[in-house]
Amino acid sequence: MLAEADYRPLIAGVAIAKICRLATVAALAGLLSACALARFTTPDAIFDLSAPDDLATKAGTPAQLLIPVPTASAALDTTRIAARPTASEYAYLPGAVWSDSLPKLLQARLAETFQNTGRVRAAGRPGQSLLINYQVVMDIRAFEISGGSAVAEFHVMLLNDRNGRVVARRIVTATAPVGDSSNAGSVAALDAAMDDAYGEIAGWVLGRI
Repeated sequence: MLAEADYRPLIAGVAIAKICRLATVAALAGLLSACALARFTTPDAIFDLSAPDDLATKAGTPAQLLIPVPTASAALDTTRIAARPTASEYAYLPGAVWSDSLPKLLQARLAETFQNTGRVRAAGRPGQSLLINYQVVMDIRAFEISGGSAVAEFHVMLLNDRNGRVVARRIVTATAPVGDSSNAGSVAALDAAMDDAYGEIAGWVLGRI
């Protein structure tokens, strides 16, 4: 018979073997996770939006505007391009992403829209050291492909930066037909819907101040 001391190397050997097996399984799981992540973060195409630059508005203002990052639900606060197969379901275009998270991308293009009008003294984003008169605060309610159309819906508030009062608010909705079912066709429709909505927002804001 083996003495108690003789069992210790055997027990230690079994423990080491189990640890090695667990380490191998963990390493394999990590490798699979890394592969899945690599597939997700390597899209086939990265898409951008372009601000409208042909807005015809007679209203103008000497005020300076701040465009904060819009708020959005978690389903839209992402670089992925949203679609709605049903009213209660979100999906995303395969192999396609925005060039930035959607709220930051829409923020940048809204600031450019006001700049492109040539009817405002300044329109910028936080951190640009502007002396602000008004903020254009936006919530993204929809920015997605739904039922063969691109849908852009925003809740917009014009905020007096000096006293925090809401000057006016409204909901702006625009749609555009999707010309073809490709990712590029869907993005082109979303760009067109955004242009229509932003043209309405810019004219409304400039007319109120």
